[in-house]
Amino acid sequence: MAMQQGPGQPVPVRFRGRRGDLALLLLRGYLLLVPTIGLYRFWLLTWKRRFYWGHTDIDGDSLEYTGNAMQLLVGFLMALAVFLPLYGLLFYLSTLARDAAVLGYAGIALGLWFLSGYAIYRARDFRLSRTQWRGIRFDQTGNGWAYGLRRFGWSLLMLATLGLVYPLMATSLWRYRYSHTWYGDRRFGFAGRWQQLAAPFYLTYAAIALIGGAGAALAIGMGAVPDGGPVDPLAYLPLAAAALLIVPLALRYQARQLSLLYSSVRLGDAVLTVRLRGRALAWQYLLCALALLVVFAALALGGVIVLGLVAREAFAGGGFDADIFFQQMQGSLLTLGAIITGYLLLLGAFTWITELFIGLGLWRLLANGASIAGIDSLRTVRARAEDKALAGEGLADALNVGDY
Repeated sequence: MAMQQGPGQPVPVRFRGRRGDLALLLLRGYLLLVPTIGLYRFWLLTWKRRFYWGHTDIDGDSLEYTGNAMQLLVGFLMALAVFLPLYGLLFYLSTLARDAAVLGYAGIALGLWFLSGYAIYRARDFRLSRTQWRGIRFDQTGNGWAYGLRRFGWSLLMLATLGLVYPLMATSLWRYRYSHTWYGDRRFGFAGRWQQLAAPFYLTYAAIALIGGAGAALAIGMGAVPDGGPVDPLAYLPLAAAALLIVPLALRYQARQLSLLYSSVRLGDAVLTVRLRGRALAWQYLLCALALLVVFAALALGGVIVLGLVAREAFAGGGFDADIFFQQMQGSLLTLGAIITGYLLLLGAFTWITELFIGLGLWRLLANGASIAGIDSLRTVRARAEDKALAGEGLADALNVGDY
């Protein structure tokens, strides 16, 4: 049942999802990835989106994700057909002279970077067209190639200006996306201006440059750059101290930027306001780092135990024989299995922890920090025709630039 609000009173957004429930969902999915040779990831992604969408309430009604795993699988297979000629080109370049091969690889890298912008836009279209609220779908129009070209051009300017044009790039890309975003028959708008980002961005930019430069200068002065002799590990302390200062500054700016950009989104008379605090965002990253340390330490301990069992003869007599140890390591199928299993466990643990603390944490902070004024104006929105395209997210998945 929708909450009753006074006229013009902002309606809060609420996220009800629990980290434990998502953890179990992800663990089940990771376990099923092995026997299905990775194909279950399309089902895992679908269930994960239904978790996020279904636990996000706006005015008492939750979002709904209507996509299914077969749509993702078909889109991915269609995208692979596009990449088959690319694989042939890469093989051909490997047979050429070094200079020609380097130029060819550079051209392919630029092409893939341009293509990633197109893929990101089409993937967003896919997700929006499979998202409903109160039975009405979202959608995205516009031209993916135009967005990809716009993003590619801005990225070249970013390189040329050492990132100084970032506020203009961010607002330009956000404006393009939201000016082509729809809820039913009503178009979104974006009221943000680059000047809103300019002051916090350039202050953060200058602070990071000064701190990073000072840390590098001190480290070099203490002998961090080797000159043929041994390097004192303490020489890297200034770099570590600089990093500890830079990370909170960057996260504080990220929180400020997301708050400003999301608060510039409009849908007719409905106005979104988001308040995301830098401390809360930094706390999620700190929790993630601590959880990774604990999990990796446990996996390392397990790895030591397995190695001890595989090469136990090397420890016979209370000593350690390195020759026997390496012989047993090289000739043991158990060792090969342990290496593969260890790699999969490390990768799975990293993905699992970052999703639980960074992915879930950011979604929760944004949702619980959001409110919408004028939401009653959306009761007159009418539905539009459904977008049934399947290939929208396949390319983004193949390029590993997908989202949630």
